[in-house]
Amino acid sequence: MNTLRQRLAALAQWHVEQGFADPTKAPLIKKILKGIQREHPAEEKQAKPFQLEHLALVDRWLEKTIASANASGDRAAELRHTRNRALLLLGFWRGFRGDELTRLQIEYIEINPGQGMSFFLPYTKSDRQNKGTTFKAPALKQFCPVTAYTAWKELTGLVSGPVFRSVNRWGQIGDEGLHMDSLIPLLRTIFRDAGVINADDYSAHSLRRGFANWATGNGWDLKTLMSYVGWKSVQSAMRYVDAADPFSQHRMESSLALSQGTSRTIES
Repeated sequence: MNTLRQRLAALAQWHVEQGFADPTKAPLIKKILKGIQREHPAEEKQAKPFQLEHLALVDRWLEKTIASANASGDRAAELRHTRNRALLLLGFWRGFRGDELTRLQIEYIEINPGQGMSFFLPYTKSDRQNKGTTFKAPALKQFCPVTAYTAWKELTGLVSGPVFRSVNRWGQIGDEGLHMDSLIPLLRTIFRDAGVINADDYSAHSLRRGFANWATGNGWDLKTLMSYVGWKSVQSAMRYVDAADPFSQHRMESSLALSQGTSRTIES
């Protein structure tokens, strides 16, 4: 169903851009979609959230491999691991979609020393009018996305163009940005090499879902989370919030223990 909806959205956008009426809004199309969904029900698959403990594990591994590559003079490895660290930390703390992460441009990023950084994306999935969206990320004491990005930029000497690019075995940096299709295999390789269990269960969307998991678990309200990540629909946000509460079992068990204790007090 998701694939069908994506194809219909693309057809709708093309027709509107060409000045035609949107054929996907026809009652017959909606009826057919409902029929297909009724005949082929399936639970929607969602990306497995990449938890903070996994982020810490991978970040420590990347720091060690970067230091080792630098000490041995392996520039290609140092470049790749430095890029991967910036990719991972920016992807997690900013809650970017995979395509947004690969479309970041150096000239649209501004660093505020000691405070954080801002990113401008000319268009995003939720930006229906293509006005562009500005995102911000804070400087952190641990797992800092600002420090990781700055290290990558200084190591490469890049001043414009795509932020994240390919690095060949001779340490040469590509001119084009990483392709969206290469992001999932790249992340899974990083996770696997760092020792993350079941690394192949994660996708590019796992970083976004993992951040939502962390934020809701640390008391972020829905409005704040929607504003930070860029969700326009409460329905879209709730899909993340519902699946991103690692403390729900703990709260339930605590409530049960409390109620049981109260019952014993009343009985006695």
